[in-house]
Amino acid sequence: MTTPFKTIRARAEKRKGGPKALNKLLPPKPDLKALARLRDDRALAEMTRRVFCAGFAWSVIETKWQGFEKAFLGFEPGRLALQPDEFWDGLMKDASIVRNGAKIMSVRANASFVRDVAKEHGSFGKMLAKWPASDEIGLLALLAKRGSRLGGNTGQMLLRFLGWDGFVTSRDVVACLRDAGLDVAETVTSKRDLAKVQAQFNAWAEETGLPYTQMSRICAMSIGENYSNETLARFIGGEE
Repeated sequence: MTTPFKTIRARAEKRKGGPKALNKLLPPKPDLKALARLRDDRALAEMTRRVFCAGFAWSVIETKWQGFEKAFLGFEPGRLALQPDEFWDGLMKDASIVRNGAKIMSVRANASFVRDVAKEHGSFGKMLAKWPASDEIGLLALLAKRGSRLGGNTGQMLLRFLGWDGFVTSRDVVACLRDAGLDVAETVTSKRDLAKVQAQFNAWAEETGLPYTQMSRICAMSIGENYSNETLARFIGGEE
């Protein structure tokens, strides 16, 4: 028997200065209509941003981002899919971006991935808008299998930044789950553990009616280092 979510929320409220203070730190409720309108070039751009941020200081990628937009032709999947090998070889020497060969080539693969999904569903955003939050692990499996370098935490952060309603298995979120009585490893990577996390969030969603992204953030704020509200406010919609 795991801890009811109301207990976890009460602990987070106490740490953050009450219900109103906590609510101010929660990400907005995901907007499925906005997600369905997401352009494929923006989906590919966010994929690229998350892939390059993995293992790098985010500030470095943000500083160079305009260079990325120009170098990768505005992330138009159709244009990128038509580019010859010479185009991609040239990017390896382009100082306006981070010159990591494997990550640069992931953009080529992900351009084809986005195009294929768009052919199947109308757009990448429409596919996301129709995918139920109760099956995040299925969506993560799709990203890992058909995308390039979109597995694990990168896939979770991609979904978070695109505005899809899901949890993130950050250190604090997993600590919260374990404290609540869920039998998972300290670092959740196995299909077995991910399935347990999904089932727990599904149960809490039924209990509370809250979006998964808000429950995930509340979990993170209920345990571990108690960051200031000002610090946390800067991360709304992103890391937790």
